[in-house]
Amino acid sequence: TPNVSTATVVWEQHSHSDSMHPGAAVPPVPVVWPQSVGQVQELAKLCHRCHVPMVPFGTGTGLEGGVNAVQGGVCFDLSRMDTIAELSLKDFSVTVEPGVTRKALNSHLRGTGLWVRVGHRRLIGDRSGRTEGTDRGDACGAGDAGV
Repeated sequence: TPNVSTATVVWEQHSHSDSMHPGAAVPPVPVVWPQSVGQVQELAKLCHRCHVPMVPFGTGTGLEGGVNAVQGGVCFDLSRMDTIAELSLKDFSVTVEPGVTRKALNSHLRGTGLWVRVGHRRLIGDRSGRTEGTDRGDACGAGDAGV
């Protein structure tokens, strides 16, 4: 699988999301698939040096319009960076690369009593009685309250 593409169908796919905002006025060309933090760093240095916008792309399901490359640039598709690096059951934390999907994380968590719900960016548990956090950081229910 190539790590760089300038194919029209590829940059069209990467120029918009599920957002209500219109797609990119100037689509990102090329699309690159870095596979490590080091590759992201090197690409970012190059873009900075050449004054080229960087557009991060996950799965394209965002609703904020963050992948709409309003000034073109290079699209960083981070989907291949999908390692689950560390899981701590003790403090309900997990370290993941940006390409890890909620579905993949929940599959990894199967059997631990933890899961990630849509709209939440924190682990949720049913064993500890600790509160569940939302992506805004506020509590919305204890573990034993039907979460």
